[in-house]
Amino acid sequence: MSTFDWVIQLIYVLAASCFVLGLHLMNTPATARRGNQVSTAGMITAVAATLAIIVHGNLISTTGWIVMIVGALVGSAAGLYSARTVQMTAMPQLVSMFNAVGGGAAALVGVHDYMDAGARVSATTSVTTLLDVIIGAVTFSGSLIAAGKLQGVITSAPVVFPGARVLNALLAVVAVGLGAFVISTPSTWVLLIIIVAALVFGVSMVMPIGGADMPVVISLLNAFTGTAVAMAGFVIGNWALIIAGALVGASGGILTKLMADAMNRSIRNIVVGGFGTGDAVAAVAGPGGSVQSIAADDAAIQLAYASKVIIVPGYGLAAAQAQHEVAALADELESHGVEVSYAIHPVAGRMPGHMNVLLAEANVPYPQLKEMDDINPEFARADVALVIGANDVTNPAARRAGTAISGMPILDVDQAKSIIVIKRSMGHGYAGIDNELYVDPKTSMYFADAKKALTELTAAVKTLVG
Repeated sequence: MSTFDWVIQLIYVLAASCFVLGLHLMNTPATARRGNQVSTAGMITAVAATLAIIVHGNLISTTGWIVMIVGALVGSAAGLYSARTVQMTAMPQLVSMFNAVGGGAAALVGVHDYMDAGARVSATTSVTTLLDVIIGAVTFSGSLIAAGKLQGVITSAPVVFPGARVLNALLAVVAVGLGAFVISTPSTWVLLIIIVAALVFGVSMVMPIGGADMPVVISLLNAFTGTAVAMAGFVIGNWALIIAGALVGASGGILTKLMADAMNRSIRNIVVGGFGTGDAVAAVAGPGGSVQSIAADDAAIQLAYASKVIIVPGYGLAAAQAQHEVAALADELESHGVEVSYAIHPVAGRMPGHMNVLLAEANVPYPQLKEMDDINPEFARADVALVIGANDVTNPAARRAGTAISGMPILDVDQAKSIIVIKRSMGHGYAGIDNELYVDPKTSMYFADAKKALTELTAAVKTLVG
């Protein structure tokens, strides 16, 4: 090994170490920003090392340099624009698009290397190439469908047609069967057929999955992307890429399992699909009752004279971009001696950690953010539970059999002495069923946009109590 190769390998070790350290720092919101910075530094280092290899070996032509530089500039500009302009509510769609880009890029690496090798490709290389291409293609098409569902371009309801599962099974058989053929007999045309089968499988896999399962699907597709990238690393013999992909794949897989457990559902049931509208479930009738509305002044008095208030954020908070307003209300309540904490459900919002990221943006102190298992015992001691746009994750119907969310762990909001729900309307959540919390005698509904409602509540507390 030459001195140059030795130095490059050391640089790749440094980059991989940054990836591992960055992932570790992302364990908590307090150090997540630093983790992102460390991981970014690692990626910049890896890219610089790769460019050094290209220059040292004179591996591409002038045209190749032009294409690569233009592509890098366009991609960087698109990434920077997206990061600065995409709203927090659209972040899950952006994550899905990034998953699609990552999976598609990994698949293209495998296809290029396979076509470049031609008949000289070995059986070992064929295996990693096939895994790279199949997983990458499934991730590409599946992530685009997931982004479409989240954006509303495609219906968020499960799309199931007769023979859908049979089609998925046939596509899997085609991919595996032809893959075995390609390993023994290299063929570019057969590889293209496998790619088409994988792309169709990605579509047919995600279409039957309803909106309620989208947070889990995003995590699953993220794990797919990491696995495809790791396989691409094996294909081109770059172990830094293998490590990066393996980290993403492993962390995404663990997160997927945790998210599925939080919904009390198996990953298999989620992939099979059908959850998201409740139409297929013969629901057992829940308790009836009337809905009580409340004015800003009455709600403000309840909040200001409470000893303990638990705020339950949901997608409605994100949709209204009201994270700064809820932080301002919490600060005002704390100035009057009220103990304030936030109840974070693992699947609140549209992606894992959605509420944590949203509230961290408003500089909400991390110790106030409490996970479901930690906060549930505290609801019985809370004078007021303030629910902001959270629906399915607070629905007591989950405790009864025969509903679309039966068995799903929820926040025990109904145990609080008084409940105020901020919501624009009586619309359903992703599961498509009524929230029984809204007819609880202790519940008062404040019908308004979250940002407007929280601003009014803060002003009312200052006026009536301050």
